[in-house]
Amino acid sequence: MIKEKWWKKSVVYQIYPRSFCDSNGDGIGDINGIRSKLWYLKELGIDIIWLSPVYSSPNADNGYDISDYCGISPEYGTMDEMKALIDECENCGIKIMMDLVVNHTSDEHPWFIEAKQSKDNPYREYYIWRKGEKGNPPNQLESCFGGSAWEYSEETKEYYLHFFHKKQPDLNWENQAVRKEVWKIMNYWIDMGIGGFRMDVIDMIGKVPDKEIKENGPRLHEYLQEMNRETFGEKNLVTVGECWGADIEKGRLYSDPERKELDMIFQFEQMLLDQVPGKSKWDLKPLELKQLKQVFAKWQDALEGKGWNSLFWNNHDLPRIVSRWGNDKEYRVESAKMLATILHGMKGTPYIYQGEEIGMTNCPLLSVEDLADVESRNMYYERKQMGYKEEDIMNSISTKARDNARTPMQWNDGYEAGFTEGTPWYRVNPNYMEINAKKALEDKDSIFYYYKELIYLRKKEPILIYGNFKLLYPEDKSVFAYIREWDYKKWLIVCNFYGNPTDFMYPAKGQVILSNYKQEPVILLENISLRPYEAIICELIET
Repeated sequence: MIKEKWWKKSVVYQIYPRSFCDSNGDGIGDINGIRSKLWYLKELGIDIIWLSPVYSSPNADNGYDISDYCGISPEYGTMDEMKALIDECENCGIKIMMDLVVNHTSDEHPWFIEAKQSKDNPYREYYIWRKGEKGNPPNQLESCFGGSAWEYSEETKEYYLHFFHKKQPDLNWENQAVRKEVWKIMNYWIDMGIGGFRMDVIDMIGKVPDKEIKENGPRLHEYLQEMNRETFGEKNLVTVGECWGADIEKGRLYSDPERKELDMIFQFEQMLLDQVPGKSKWDLKPLELKQLKQVFAKWQDALEGKGWNSLFWNNHDLPRIVSRWGNDKEYRVESAKMLATILHGMKGTPYIYQGEEIGMTNCPLLSVEDLADVESRNMYYERKQMGYKEEDIMNSISTKARDNARTPMQWNDGYEAGFTEGTPWYRVNPNYMEINAKKALEDKDSIFYYYKELIYLRKKEPILIYGNFKLLYPEDKSVFAYIREWDYKKWLIVCNFYGNPTDFMYPAKGQVILSNYKQEPVILLENISLRPYEAIICELIET
């Protein structure tokens, strides 16, 4: 029996507020800027906005270091404007998914300001403190941003744990008082009328630092089940957890509805395939299509009837997919549509990152001065110190840096791409004259309208929501093809992943539903030549 959930037929659009739209000319995107573009999101057809953090923050990590969970950062606006955004979205049939960042706070959060004062402060146990070993950190745990995960605090002569920036101390989830504070924060936003939560690095809240366990600690699922009970469990909301360390088994634990934890997770197995195994994301290797197909198929099969997949290529932490695995030059439009077809044709909830729907590309990053992100800058100086060549460092950064996702949204070909009337906080990609939303809206064959059609199909066709998935030709090195089957219907999704023509065959005729090239209404699939980056969705007519 199928359990109807509104979010299973929804499409999510992630907004990175700082870079989306600036309404007041200060160079920083804001809440009123988002409100001014709701017409655009309604035109696209999305159902949910995942809103990256707009809470009060000193911005050591662009808002993922929070100093007040129930306050809005003045650079983004006011709480009244936030309430207006929620209400206006509701009127447009769009729900807001708030970014919940509760693995850590800012070191400027009142809890931490208190906690560092003395060892007997009531807030001391809100965080994780340890004595050093002969002037050294307590153990070898490393920060995700490089260096030790332990920072010495002069006030009490102890170290505190931070798995990210030193200004992002980790919360101590073993302390029940911390968990109760988090439930209060979540219920505050639920009462405000939001539609759900995206949970930042939620697989880290069960950490056991003394055993050097960073992710998927022994009490993690206990905490998530308690969260479910105390906050969203009986509400009709959507929840997704960011879980970099998740495998198939863990994915089922998180998203099996019987366990009452989360609706789905972001697992990143497919996004790690172009890095050297066992190395960091900066150590590059070419993507192998066979591996990509294998990973997607594995997750599709494993969660069938036991959970739910999130489908994504991009987010604020990842480079632009058309530059990464497509062709952002002569076949930018075709390859962007092809990549969208692969993703939106599968079973799960698709996520679109701002600008993906117009084919925004990676930005030229030529020197360390071009970098705004703390992770990229730390990596640059760390590798310089280790003796890496400048050219190799900048090649890795240009390919994988989070900066690529954070350049301002390209609205038109006017001043600063229509993002701001002032000086943007981060430089606009110089290709905005060619790639922008205004131009996309004026061209009925644009990437934008292709995404709009994919979103429409998901609402109209139950086969895309509920249909079984079957991978075809897993050994084929050029074609990504699979079947979706539901209620006597069978759809074929076939995509040429590369820029060279290639042959494909399947013993049937196909009624074309959508393609990124002009097609005859019915095509014979027994022997077709796929053009560069060609993508076809068709309903099979058996021969």
